[in-house]
Amino acid sequence: MNKREIPFSPPHITEKEIEAVVDALRSGWITTGPKTKLFEERLAKYCNTERFVTMNSATAAMEMTLRLLGVGPGDEVITSAYTYTASASVIHHVGAKIVLVDIQDDKPEMDYDKLADAITEKTKVIIPVDIAGIMCDYDRIFEVVESKKHLFKPNSELQDAFGRVVVMADAAHSLGAKYKDKMSGEVADFTAFSFHAVKNLTTAEGGGVTWRPVPGINSNDIYQEYMLLSLHGQSKDALAKNQPGAWEYDIVAPNYKCNMTDIQASLGLVQLERYEDILKIRENIVKTYNRGLDQLDNLHYLVHDFEENRSSYHLYFMRIDGINEKERNEIIIKLAEQGISTNVHYKPLPLLTAYKNLGFNIENYPKAFNYYQNEITLPLNSKMSLEDAEYVVSEIRKILDV
Repeated sequence: MNKREIPFSPPHITEKEIEAVVDALRSGWITTGPKTKLFEERLAKYCNTERFVTMNSATAAMEMTLRLLGVGPGDEVITSAYTYTASASVIHHVGAKIVLVDIQDDKPEMDYDKLADAITEKTKVIIPVDIAGIMCDYDRIFEVVESKKHLFKPNSELQDAFGRVVVMADAAHSLGAKYKDKMSGEVADFTAFSFHAVKNLTTAEGGGVTWRPVPGINSNDIYQEYMLLSLHGQSKDALAKNQPGAWEYDIVAPNYKCNMTDIQASLGLVQLERYEDILKIRENIVKTYNRGLDQLDNLHYLVHDFEENRSSYHLYFMRIDGINEKERNEIIIKLAEQGISTNVHYKPLPLLTAYKNLGFNIENYPKAFNYYQNEITLPLNSKMSLEDAEYVVSEIRKILDV
């Protein structure tokens, strides 16, 4: 085969998205407005939930959820040591203590026995991470949470409504995934998604959050609290203030600014219309990779689908037995020389300066380090062809001499 150029994860933008953005620009309304509200309605319908709130990132969605729940200094929030910084940095933003849990053997999913051990009277929230588009074992997570219910001490009305540790999924990767035939968004208590440029569905930058019904709490009231949190605590948004004579507003709390715009939402609306087709393309690339790599004894890949579960096929992880970081990086360079862009997901948080400075030591997370040191993420995007995927497999075989 001739050398190809296969980028890692370019945004898949068609003329329909471009036309929709132009339409928003010409409409005279480019900030949060009717297209944003419509996008929220359609996302809620897609996730089988009552309401959906869009924001400028999944990070903002997670942080505002912690603030909605009243999490702050003196509290603890648990997440995985094997994730991107956003899963943990939001805990720091609200002043709570970050508690990291190691992953399972040969699987980038948190160790649920260690999760149970990490829950204390100060624990308010668990942030599981749906890595690569594969949803976590939420039955096991809720089993752990229920087993520790006697330790829970609520310090807000919303926490009291749950009566246990709250599960907030970092579902940055898993829009469209299913767990036991339930959509990502209707499984965890709260679920935060990312629409960043490299995600399956993109609004360039952006994200959002949805939630399951909370006992005794109206979902519309939760939605309004998110509106206040994400727009300065202002009692009216710009669209409401733009109605004739409706300029008057109040600031009910000195809150934050992380709303989505109609320009972004117009892009997202078209992406959502195309989304099932996008997922099918990604699924076929994953299957092509699997077939090509199945017979390599020293190579393992992350399994995406199980009987009742569906992945969103966001990332393709492969690991090569018996190699270290240096050897892994050399393979990445060799693939790049053949036009194949790859990545590594993830550098465990305790390896990063910010988390070292917070007192974390990678020696306490040996499984996370072991997984990281020989992991390579292959290109996976809906602009790829199956021939592109076959080319990637052939080059891997050449490099590994098999």
